Amino acid sequence: MTKEFWFNLPVKNVQKATAFFTQIGFTLNSHYNNNESSASFFIGQKNIVMMLFDYPSFKGFTGNETADATKVSEVLFSIDAESKEEVDEIVKRAIAAGGASSHKPSEMQGWMYGCVFTDLDGHRWNVLHMDMSKMPR
Repeated sequence: MTKEFWFNLPVKNVQKATAFFTQIGFTLNSHYNNNESSASFFIGQKNIVMMLFDYPSFKGFTGNETADATKVSEVLFSIDAESKEEVDEIVKRAIAAGGASSHKPSEMQGWMYGCVFTDLDGHRWNVLHMDMSKMPR
């Protein structure tokens, strides 16, 4: 069965995207040959792997055109935060690194707190803290 999970994202500029994700707290994968056309990051305690590829490389893998994430939502990535304060901090760092958010961090359904931001290429990220003790049963 599956041993690991990683996902691949198309980015217009690998170096700028690398700086962005480093600034929000993702860990650059030093085992990977990060270069002009690709980079690799570890995310979270389980070290999910995020691969960044420039548009030509990404198209080479998929064989079709790449969606412009600034105009369409292709996916929403969610990050589990340990606290409301961590939600606020990650979103703050994302905006400082050049990302954007038209959302304000807020409570949802009485047991979740979160906020959505976009990275430099328009990919949407949801940072969410869930208080499982308040989750409806």
